[in-house]
Amino acid sequence: MGHSIPLVLNTAPRDVRGRPLTDLRISVIDRCNFRCPYCMPEDDYPRDHEFLSKAERLRFEEIERLACIFVGLGVRKLRLTGGEPLLRRDLHELVRQLALIPGSVDLALTTNGSLLAEKVESLRAAGLDRITLSLDALDPDIFRTMSGGRGDVDTVLAAIGAAERAGFSPLKINAVVMRGVNDVHALGLIEHFRGTGHIVRFIEYMDVGTCNEWRRDLVVPSAELRARIDARWPLVPLQANYGGEVAQRYAFADGGGEIGFISSVSEPFCGDCSRARLSADGRLYTCLFARSGHDLRGPMRAGASDAELAGLIGAVWNARDDRYSEVRGSLRDGERHRVEMYEIGG
Repeated sequence: MGHSIPLVLNTAPRDVRGRPLTDLRISVIDRCNFRCPYCMPEDDYPRDHEFLSKAERLRFEEIERLACIFVGLGVRKLRLTGGEPLLRRDLHELVRQLALIPGSVDLALTTNGSLLAEKVESLRAAGLDRITLSLDALDPDIFRTMSGGRGDVDTVLAAIGAAERAGFSPLKINAVVMRGVNDVHALGLIEHFRGTGHIVRFIEYMDVGTCNEWRRDLVVPSAELRARIDARWPLVPLQANYGGEVAQRYAFADGGGEIGFISSVSEPFCGDCSRARLSADGRLYTCLFARSGHDLRGPMRAGASDAELAGLIGAVWNARDDRYSEVRGSLRDGERHRVEMYEIGG
């Protein structure tokens, strides 16, 4: 492909708050086959929204090239997201290209699991390291509600089984928790996965984008949910695996495994955030709650060199001052316009 050797710069970028760039989330497609209420609700996402054409999306070789440049800038974690990334045809070929990038790069995928079972073997063979699945409830009706009437829980459970057989363990199982919708089903998720080695992580319902009609009263603070769980299965706090880890980790005192809590609303973790996001059309976003991105596709297709692209990315990161979750309470309504999550992944 011609770009398999990262261009390593002498100085890795750090933003104005001293945060390094270590994690890149790559959205390979802006389409999704679910309509989850917290991301792309069926009744509220813009019906006149035009999804990207094939020509507008980054080609695999362009994604690989940019990933190499990011690795040269210090990135050590690459995560493929969407939309639903498995809607992108032949995704395993991209995985194969990214897995060949030199260096200790962790390569992961986040998926809703609906298409995973038939593709998981090829992804494993291509070099994928880890998988995170979304599973908001085990109850079939609640799951269908949480997927916007599109999902089938048995399909996701079958995908989990297929991933296990392919050698993916542990899996991370993400559940977005909404009060009055699926919060009472949280303990059922834990009971199902306790002892399997998989890690259930509960995510507070966030005000990502503009079309999910976010209301604070629908947020279940992690401390509240953690207390419910601890009353049933006592928990012991664990140290973070690495700097910038988004989930607070807990182990079951009886040895039944590990769970996590991602608490962007009630306990912001902006202070050590080291994640950048690359949209499917090649825009660099420095925050999940960003209002706009920085075009990389244009300069790349216009002939910019790797060094020039690295300089552009470094300059964007050096100027970064994002800390939305820490300041959301002080923002006026007019300051809340943000990119939709289905455009840049979670």
